[in-house]
Amino acid sequence: MKIQVAIDRVTVEQAIETIEAVKDYADIVEIGTSLIKDYGLESVRRIKKAFPLVKILADIKTIDEAEYEFIAVYEAGADIATVMGGSALASIEICRNVAQKYKKEYMIDLLEVSDDKLNELKQFKDAIFCVHLPADKDGVGLEALVEKSSKQLEGCPRLAVAGGVSLSTLSIIKNGGYEIAIVGGAITKAENMKEMARDFARKARD
Repeated sequence: MKIQVAIDRVTVEQAIETIEAVKDYADIVEIGTSLIKDYGLESVRRIKKAFPLVKILADIKTIDEAEYEFIAVYEAGADIATVMGGSALASIEICRNVAQKYKKEYMIDLLEVSDDKLNELKQFKDAIFCVHLPADKDGVGLEALVEKSSKQLEGCPRLAVAGGVSLSTLSIIKNGGYEIAIVGGAITKAENMKEMARDFARKARD
């Protein structure tokens, strides 16, 4: 299983310091939504320039204007971009087409997506599906969501999970067949980020 480290609510300079600390253990580095809202796509450009070999996910949470937003973020240097599962199917199809054109990846964020809409989304077999517990729930209900979603998304080859992921929940995520565990504060707020990232990586790869 891969570890994606999500970086949010900091300056670009602080984000660069965090990436320097975790890059040896993170498979993917996420430039979080708040970071992009605060500093725009310049945050993606600066981070990609500083770390050209690091796989960068830009959590832009596209919900409309899909072609414009996906082209802009890929050209800024992102390797993966996110689109909300609540978007129109036409918008998500555009995201897929732009991703294919740029030879990049795209993630569908399933935050608060209904079961009916989830069934419609399963046509996007090349997407990374992100099972996402809202941050405002503070990790409560993550295990139940992981177990439920792994059954609902059977047949979808690429699964990720976000929202209060900790070392204690990592084995449940791994056993559920998820490809990516997205970790935020458990690493970025740790006293020693490098050691914590190492611990996550070791447990994910055991």
